[in-house]
Amino acid sequence: MYFFLSTLSFVDICFTSTMVPKMLVNIHTQHKGISYSECLTQVYFIMIFIGMDNFLLTIMAYDRFVAICHPLNYMVIMNPRLCCLLVLISWFIIFWDALLHLLLVLHLTFSRGTKIPHFVCELPPLLKVAISDTRINNAVLFVTIALLGMFPFTGILFSYSKIFSTVMGMSSKASRYKAFSTCGSHLCVASLFDGTGIAVYLSSSVTHSSQGSTVSSVMYTVVTPMMNPFIYSLRNKDVKGPWEDSSAEQALVFDGPISLVLN
Repeated sequence: MYFFLSTLSFVDICFTSTMVPKMLVNIHTQHKGISYSECLTQVYFIMIFIGMDNFLLTIMAYDRFVAICHPLNYMVIMNPRLCCLLVLISWFIIFWDALLHLLLVLHLTFSRGTKIPHFVCELPPLLKVAISDTRINNAVLFVTIALLGMFPFTGILFSYSKIFSTVMGMSSKASRYKAFSTCGSHLCVASLFDGTGIAVYLSSSVTHSSQGSTVSSVMYTVVTPMMNPFIYSLRNKDVKGPWEDSSAEQALVFDGPISLVLN
């Protein structure tokens, strides 16, 4: 569990580092422009880290499934070799998927001064402002999201259906509470991230509404990575103690979505 949590933390740090520094510079300078190369770089790394977040949440669901449904075989099934192999395969798949979308975007044409109705350069809003034909891009995006988004999400649902049936069969209420408490943090993050992320990417080829997709994008690009350390750590007894003695209150304020101008 801690191996996957550390990998998830690393991906979240890289994910926010791809977007937040540029957003802060834009807010500070009141200049919302971004160069073509910077925009494509942002698209590429956002695709990678979104995909890795999705894959890691799926792997963690399987990890919880093995821990609860097959506890005696947990150390045998989830051995270090398998854990590393699952993460490496995820990196490999996402790397080539993001590269495919980037190569397809390079064939599109954009006019100078194009306004992107989004706070970052993300693939769906970028495709909407292209002046050339984007049917191939949208088709590839739809297929990859269906394969790399819906299949992992289905795997999460399947894992939790098995977990729920196993937990409900336990005779001890304390055991049921412990099992649900273990899965609660992951289920909360997975629902928030996958629900908003898949909705934005699948709806991008159907609707041209930018306001709704922008709000949803904030949830999985900013809110979810920000919440992960709090959700997972504050429910962990190993790190909960020092927090209980602290009375300091912290507030995180997000300056609303902005629009980028492609230079």
